[in-house]
Formats: sequence, structure tokens, C-alpha cells
Amino acid sequence: MDEPTRRVEYENMLLGRYQHLSRSKGRPKGSTLERSAYILLSRIRAQGRPMSVSELSEAFGLDASTLRRQTAAALKAGLVEPTLDPEGGMARKFRITEEGERRLDEEREGNVHALAMVMGGWSDEDVTRFADYLQRFNTDIERLHGHPWPRP
Repeated sequence: MDEPTRRVEYENMLLGRYQHLSRSKGRPKGSTLERSAYILLSRIRAQGRPMSVSELSEAFGLDASTLRRQTAAALKAGLVEPTLDPEGGMARKFRITEEGERRLDEEREGNVHALAMVMGGWSDEDVTRFADYLQRFNTDIERLHGHPWPRP
């Protein structure tokens, strides 16, 4: 492996470590959402429509039993609600509740604020370039795994 790829691996490991250290029991300080709920709600929102367990399973590349547990926890917490398939299908789909929307927005704003503190000394151009590289990195991972994530 070439040296730049080794540096990316090392920095990625550190990023994962710092994310873990900045969390209390796997959650950011002041968080109201668990990581799995944050990602689940983010995906449903990005999709722009209610999603079934099988659609979420396919989107995440996880088995349906994992997504059933996650949607059940989100349902119990009042973050999602079941709805009929707007396309007339038989599958039970989940949409985000007002409470889920509020907590997702709150969580995202907290994350954006924390990132703004970290990158406070960066130029707008540097932040844009970093975001572009992260998007490229993530879309290449998605391409290799066959699970693209909708983007605004």
C-alpha cells in the first residue's frame, strides 16, 4: 500500500477514536438520540418518503432483524410511526413523526455546532474542500458496497 493510503487509514482510525471519546455512552454530550436512531431518521428523511423494514435493510446492508429492532425502538420512542404504503403496497412503512423531526434537527444542529468549533480556524474554502473530499470518499464506499445514500 502506498504511503498516502496508509495516512488515510491512520487518520480514519483517529477520527473514529475521537468520535468515540466525544460521546458519553456512544452519544454526543447533550444528545437526545442514539446513533442508530439518528442514522435511521436521517435515511428516511433523505429518501423523502416512508420506508419499510426491507427497504431500510437493503439501504443499510443490514439484516431485517436488526432493522426491526431499530424501528421498534424508534416507534416506542415516538420518533417514527407506521403508515400505509403510499404506493398501495402491502408492506408496513415508517415515517418520521413531528417529534422525530424535531429531535433529528436538534441533534444535527448540535453536530454542526461541534464541527464548527473544530474547524473554526479553517477558511470557507478549506471547509468546502474537506466536505467535497468526504463526499467523494463516502460515495466511493457506497459504490463498492452497492448501497448509495441519497443526498440533497
